Parts: sequence; C-alpha cells; structure tokens
Amino acid sequence: MTEVDDVRATREGYDAVAELYTDVFKRSLAENPFDRAMLDIFADLVGDSGAVVDIGCGPGRITGYLHAAGLRVSGIDLSPEMIRLARRDLPQIGFEVGSMERLELADASLAGIVAWYSIIHTPPERVPAVFAEFARVLRPGGQLLLAFQSPTEPVSVQRFDHKVTTGYRWSADAVAEVLDANGFRTTARLSREARTGENSENSPQGAVLAERL
Repeated sequence: MTEVDDVRATREGYDAVAELYTDVFKRSLAENPFDRAMLDIFADLVGDSGAVVDIGCGPGRITGYLHAAGLRVSGIDLSPEMIRLARRDLPQIGFEVGSMERLELADASLAGIVAWYSIIHTPPERVPAVFAEFARVLRPGGQLLLAFQSPTEPVSVQRFDHKVTTGYRWSADAVAEVLDANGFRTTARLSREARTGENSENSPQGAVLAERL
C-alpha cells in the first residue's frame, strides 16, 4: 500500500523533533494528576490480564509509566527516531516502528491499548478505520484509553496548525460516538482545561476510556 502524504509528513516531522520533544515532555506526566489518574484507572482495569500496547508511544514516557505500574506493555510508533530514543532510555521494554492503521498484531491478542495523543494527525475520515483496527487486535473486554486535544469552539472536530504537522482536535463526545460505532462501549470521559503553558492555543484536553465489546 502506498504511503499517504499525511503519514509521511507525520513520520518525518516527529523524526525531526524527537530529541526536543523528549526533553520538553519529560516531566509533563509527573506534573499532571488528571493524566495520571486516567492512566492509573486503565492500569487497574487491565491488571495482569494480558499484553498492552502503547500505540504512538513516541519516546516511551507513557509506556514507561505503565511498565512501572506492573503492566506487560510494549510500544509502537511511526517515527524511527522516536523508537530509537525509547529503546535507548527504556531498554527493558520492547519498542517497534509501525503504523496504527495497519497493526502487525494478531486478532484479539491484546488486553489493552493506549493511544495517547496518537490520533491527532489522522484525518477524521480515517479515524473510524483506526478504531476498527484497535477493536480487531483487542480481545472482548479489552481496554482502550485515548487522549487528544479538544476544540476551542463548540464543534465536534477542529483542524489546527500543530507545530509538527496538521492536527485535529476532537470533543470527547465525538470520540465516544465513533468508538461506539466501531466495536467499543465508552465507559469514561475526561474533559479538562489546559494547564499553564501546556499549549500555545490554550486548548482544552480530553481523554476517553472504552471497553471492547
């Protein structure tokens, strides 16, 4: 399958900023109790029930947090440079280059997926297929946790100029609606205001937890 332009732009963009990204976000999780709370709930629900994959893992900050929580977790990212840094900093965890639109994983092989700000560069018309792919590799009862930027206006999806490449903000309700149409049952939604200095647009942030049907 031919690589589409937006996928190439995302990969090349994150390759170019991987070192800077790793440095800028290295303390963001420690400073954000809301994000930790959602990750802790996810970890508690999954427990020791099976394998978890952090899809769009970047340099592995979320992967490392879940590993420390006791999950059997690995990471996948589109950017080879991000994966290089993740392997360097977290050699005890497995990381691979890959695409969330074509996961090289067996059907019903996972107990959980985290996609932390991983859908934000995917054009909205392709997001349902991404969620269907997540549903394919999750077993029934498996947990999915998503995080994303939310719109600054009362709309479901909002295009914006992300510093790396084109991005899309989603309302939590819109994400839940697409999940519920593609093999999931939404169980929790979080909407919060941006923290000071979190992003230049001061946009809200969202997270959704869902269970594979």
